[in-house]
Amino acid sequence: MVEVHRAAVRRLGGRPRAVLLDTPYAFQENAADISARARGYFARSVGLDVQVGGDVATADWVFSGPGSPTYALDRWTASGTAAELRSRVRARRGVTVLASAAACTAGVVTVPVYEIYKVGADPHWREGLDLLSALDLQVVVIPHYDNAEGGTHDTRFCYLGERRLARMEADLPDGTAVLGIDEHTAAVIDLTTEQVRVAGRGALTIRRPGTRLELPAGTTLTLPELRHLTSGHTTLAPLPPPPPESPPRITLAELTEAHESRFAAALADNDTAAAIEAVLALESDLVAWSADTEEDAGGVTESRDTFRHLITQLGKHAESAHHLTTLTEALVNLRATLRKDGRYDLADTLRATLLDIGIHIDDTPTGPRWTRR
Repeated sequence: MVEVHRAAVRRLGGRPRAVLLDTPYAFQENAADISARARGYFARSVGLDVQVGGDVATADWVFSGPGSPTYALDRWTASGTAAELRSRVRARRGVTVLASAAACTAGVVTVPVYEIYKVGADPHWREGLDLLSALDLQVVVIPHYDNAEGGTHDTRFCYLGERRLARMEADLPDGTAVLGIDEHTAAVIDLTTEQVRVAGRGALTIRRPGTRLELPAGTTLTLPELRHLTSGHTTLAPLPPPPPESPPRITLAELTEAHESRFAAALADNDTAAAIEAVLALESDLVAWSADTEEDAGGVTESRDTFRHLITQLGKHAESAHHLTTLTEALVNLRATLRKDGRYDLADTLRATLLDIGIHIDDTPTGPRWTRR
């Protein structure tokens, strides 16, 4: 979603004052690390200097993302942040970006996903921030709409699945529609021009009991047209019978498994170049998936662990490889790329692996140099 962020920043112009609301994940032990990664991402990829916390009312750009929707709601309500967010939308001031858990809070009601999916509470709604009522949209926002992490069980609709969502729809306030936003997808509402655009990889789904309309990426419409669709004035396509299983989708876990298989086959064939290509391909996919700042989705942590494992295996292979120099130089160059991209944890893992097999790297003003010890 990097281009969505870049486009918003370009519209603001100058040096916008940017605020990251860390509230949804503030209860996590690694909250500081998540904030640091988010700040690094926005600095590197968007050119935006983001402050963690700060005055929401006067900020040019506000972002909040993964974590717990209800944890964020309770604290935003108590602190006055909820009122400030509503005021921003009513005044059509600046840019407000809500992703993942934070997006859940934007509607008239909120999915308490932690309580339902992880704790086992009965399906229910919590009162939402209702930011979109200022735009005359009576909706509930459900991100991760096409989630497929469950494999054999249904985790679509922000981990609710069809059975629970259908049950919860009956409890929605009259006239409320569901806005379902697929992963790695954004619904961009321009508050000045009243244009709505679906961007990213998936679709925006407008759903009412028994009916739905899917707007694929690239779709543009006006805000009045979106109101018309969500209010039920336009007939929507009937829902098809539920499929026996969710349609197959390529996930990061599946990509990682494919790269790992390619890597193993390459080592078995003593094809060092192909093994390196598999590692580089995995690193590229890691960058692409983690760049959405949705750190709670997609298996990024598990794929990072696999990347480290492959680097270790590649290092051990280097000890016995006939083309030690070629392999080592490729790994040293990969480490330099990781450092340039700010991925110091993976770069340090690679350096430690090489050191274990007697390859020492010195970082010099003219670039890294390696020696065999």
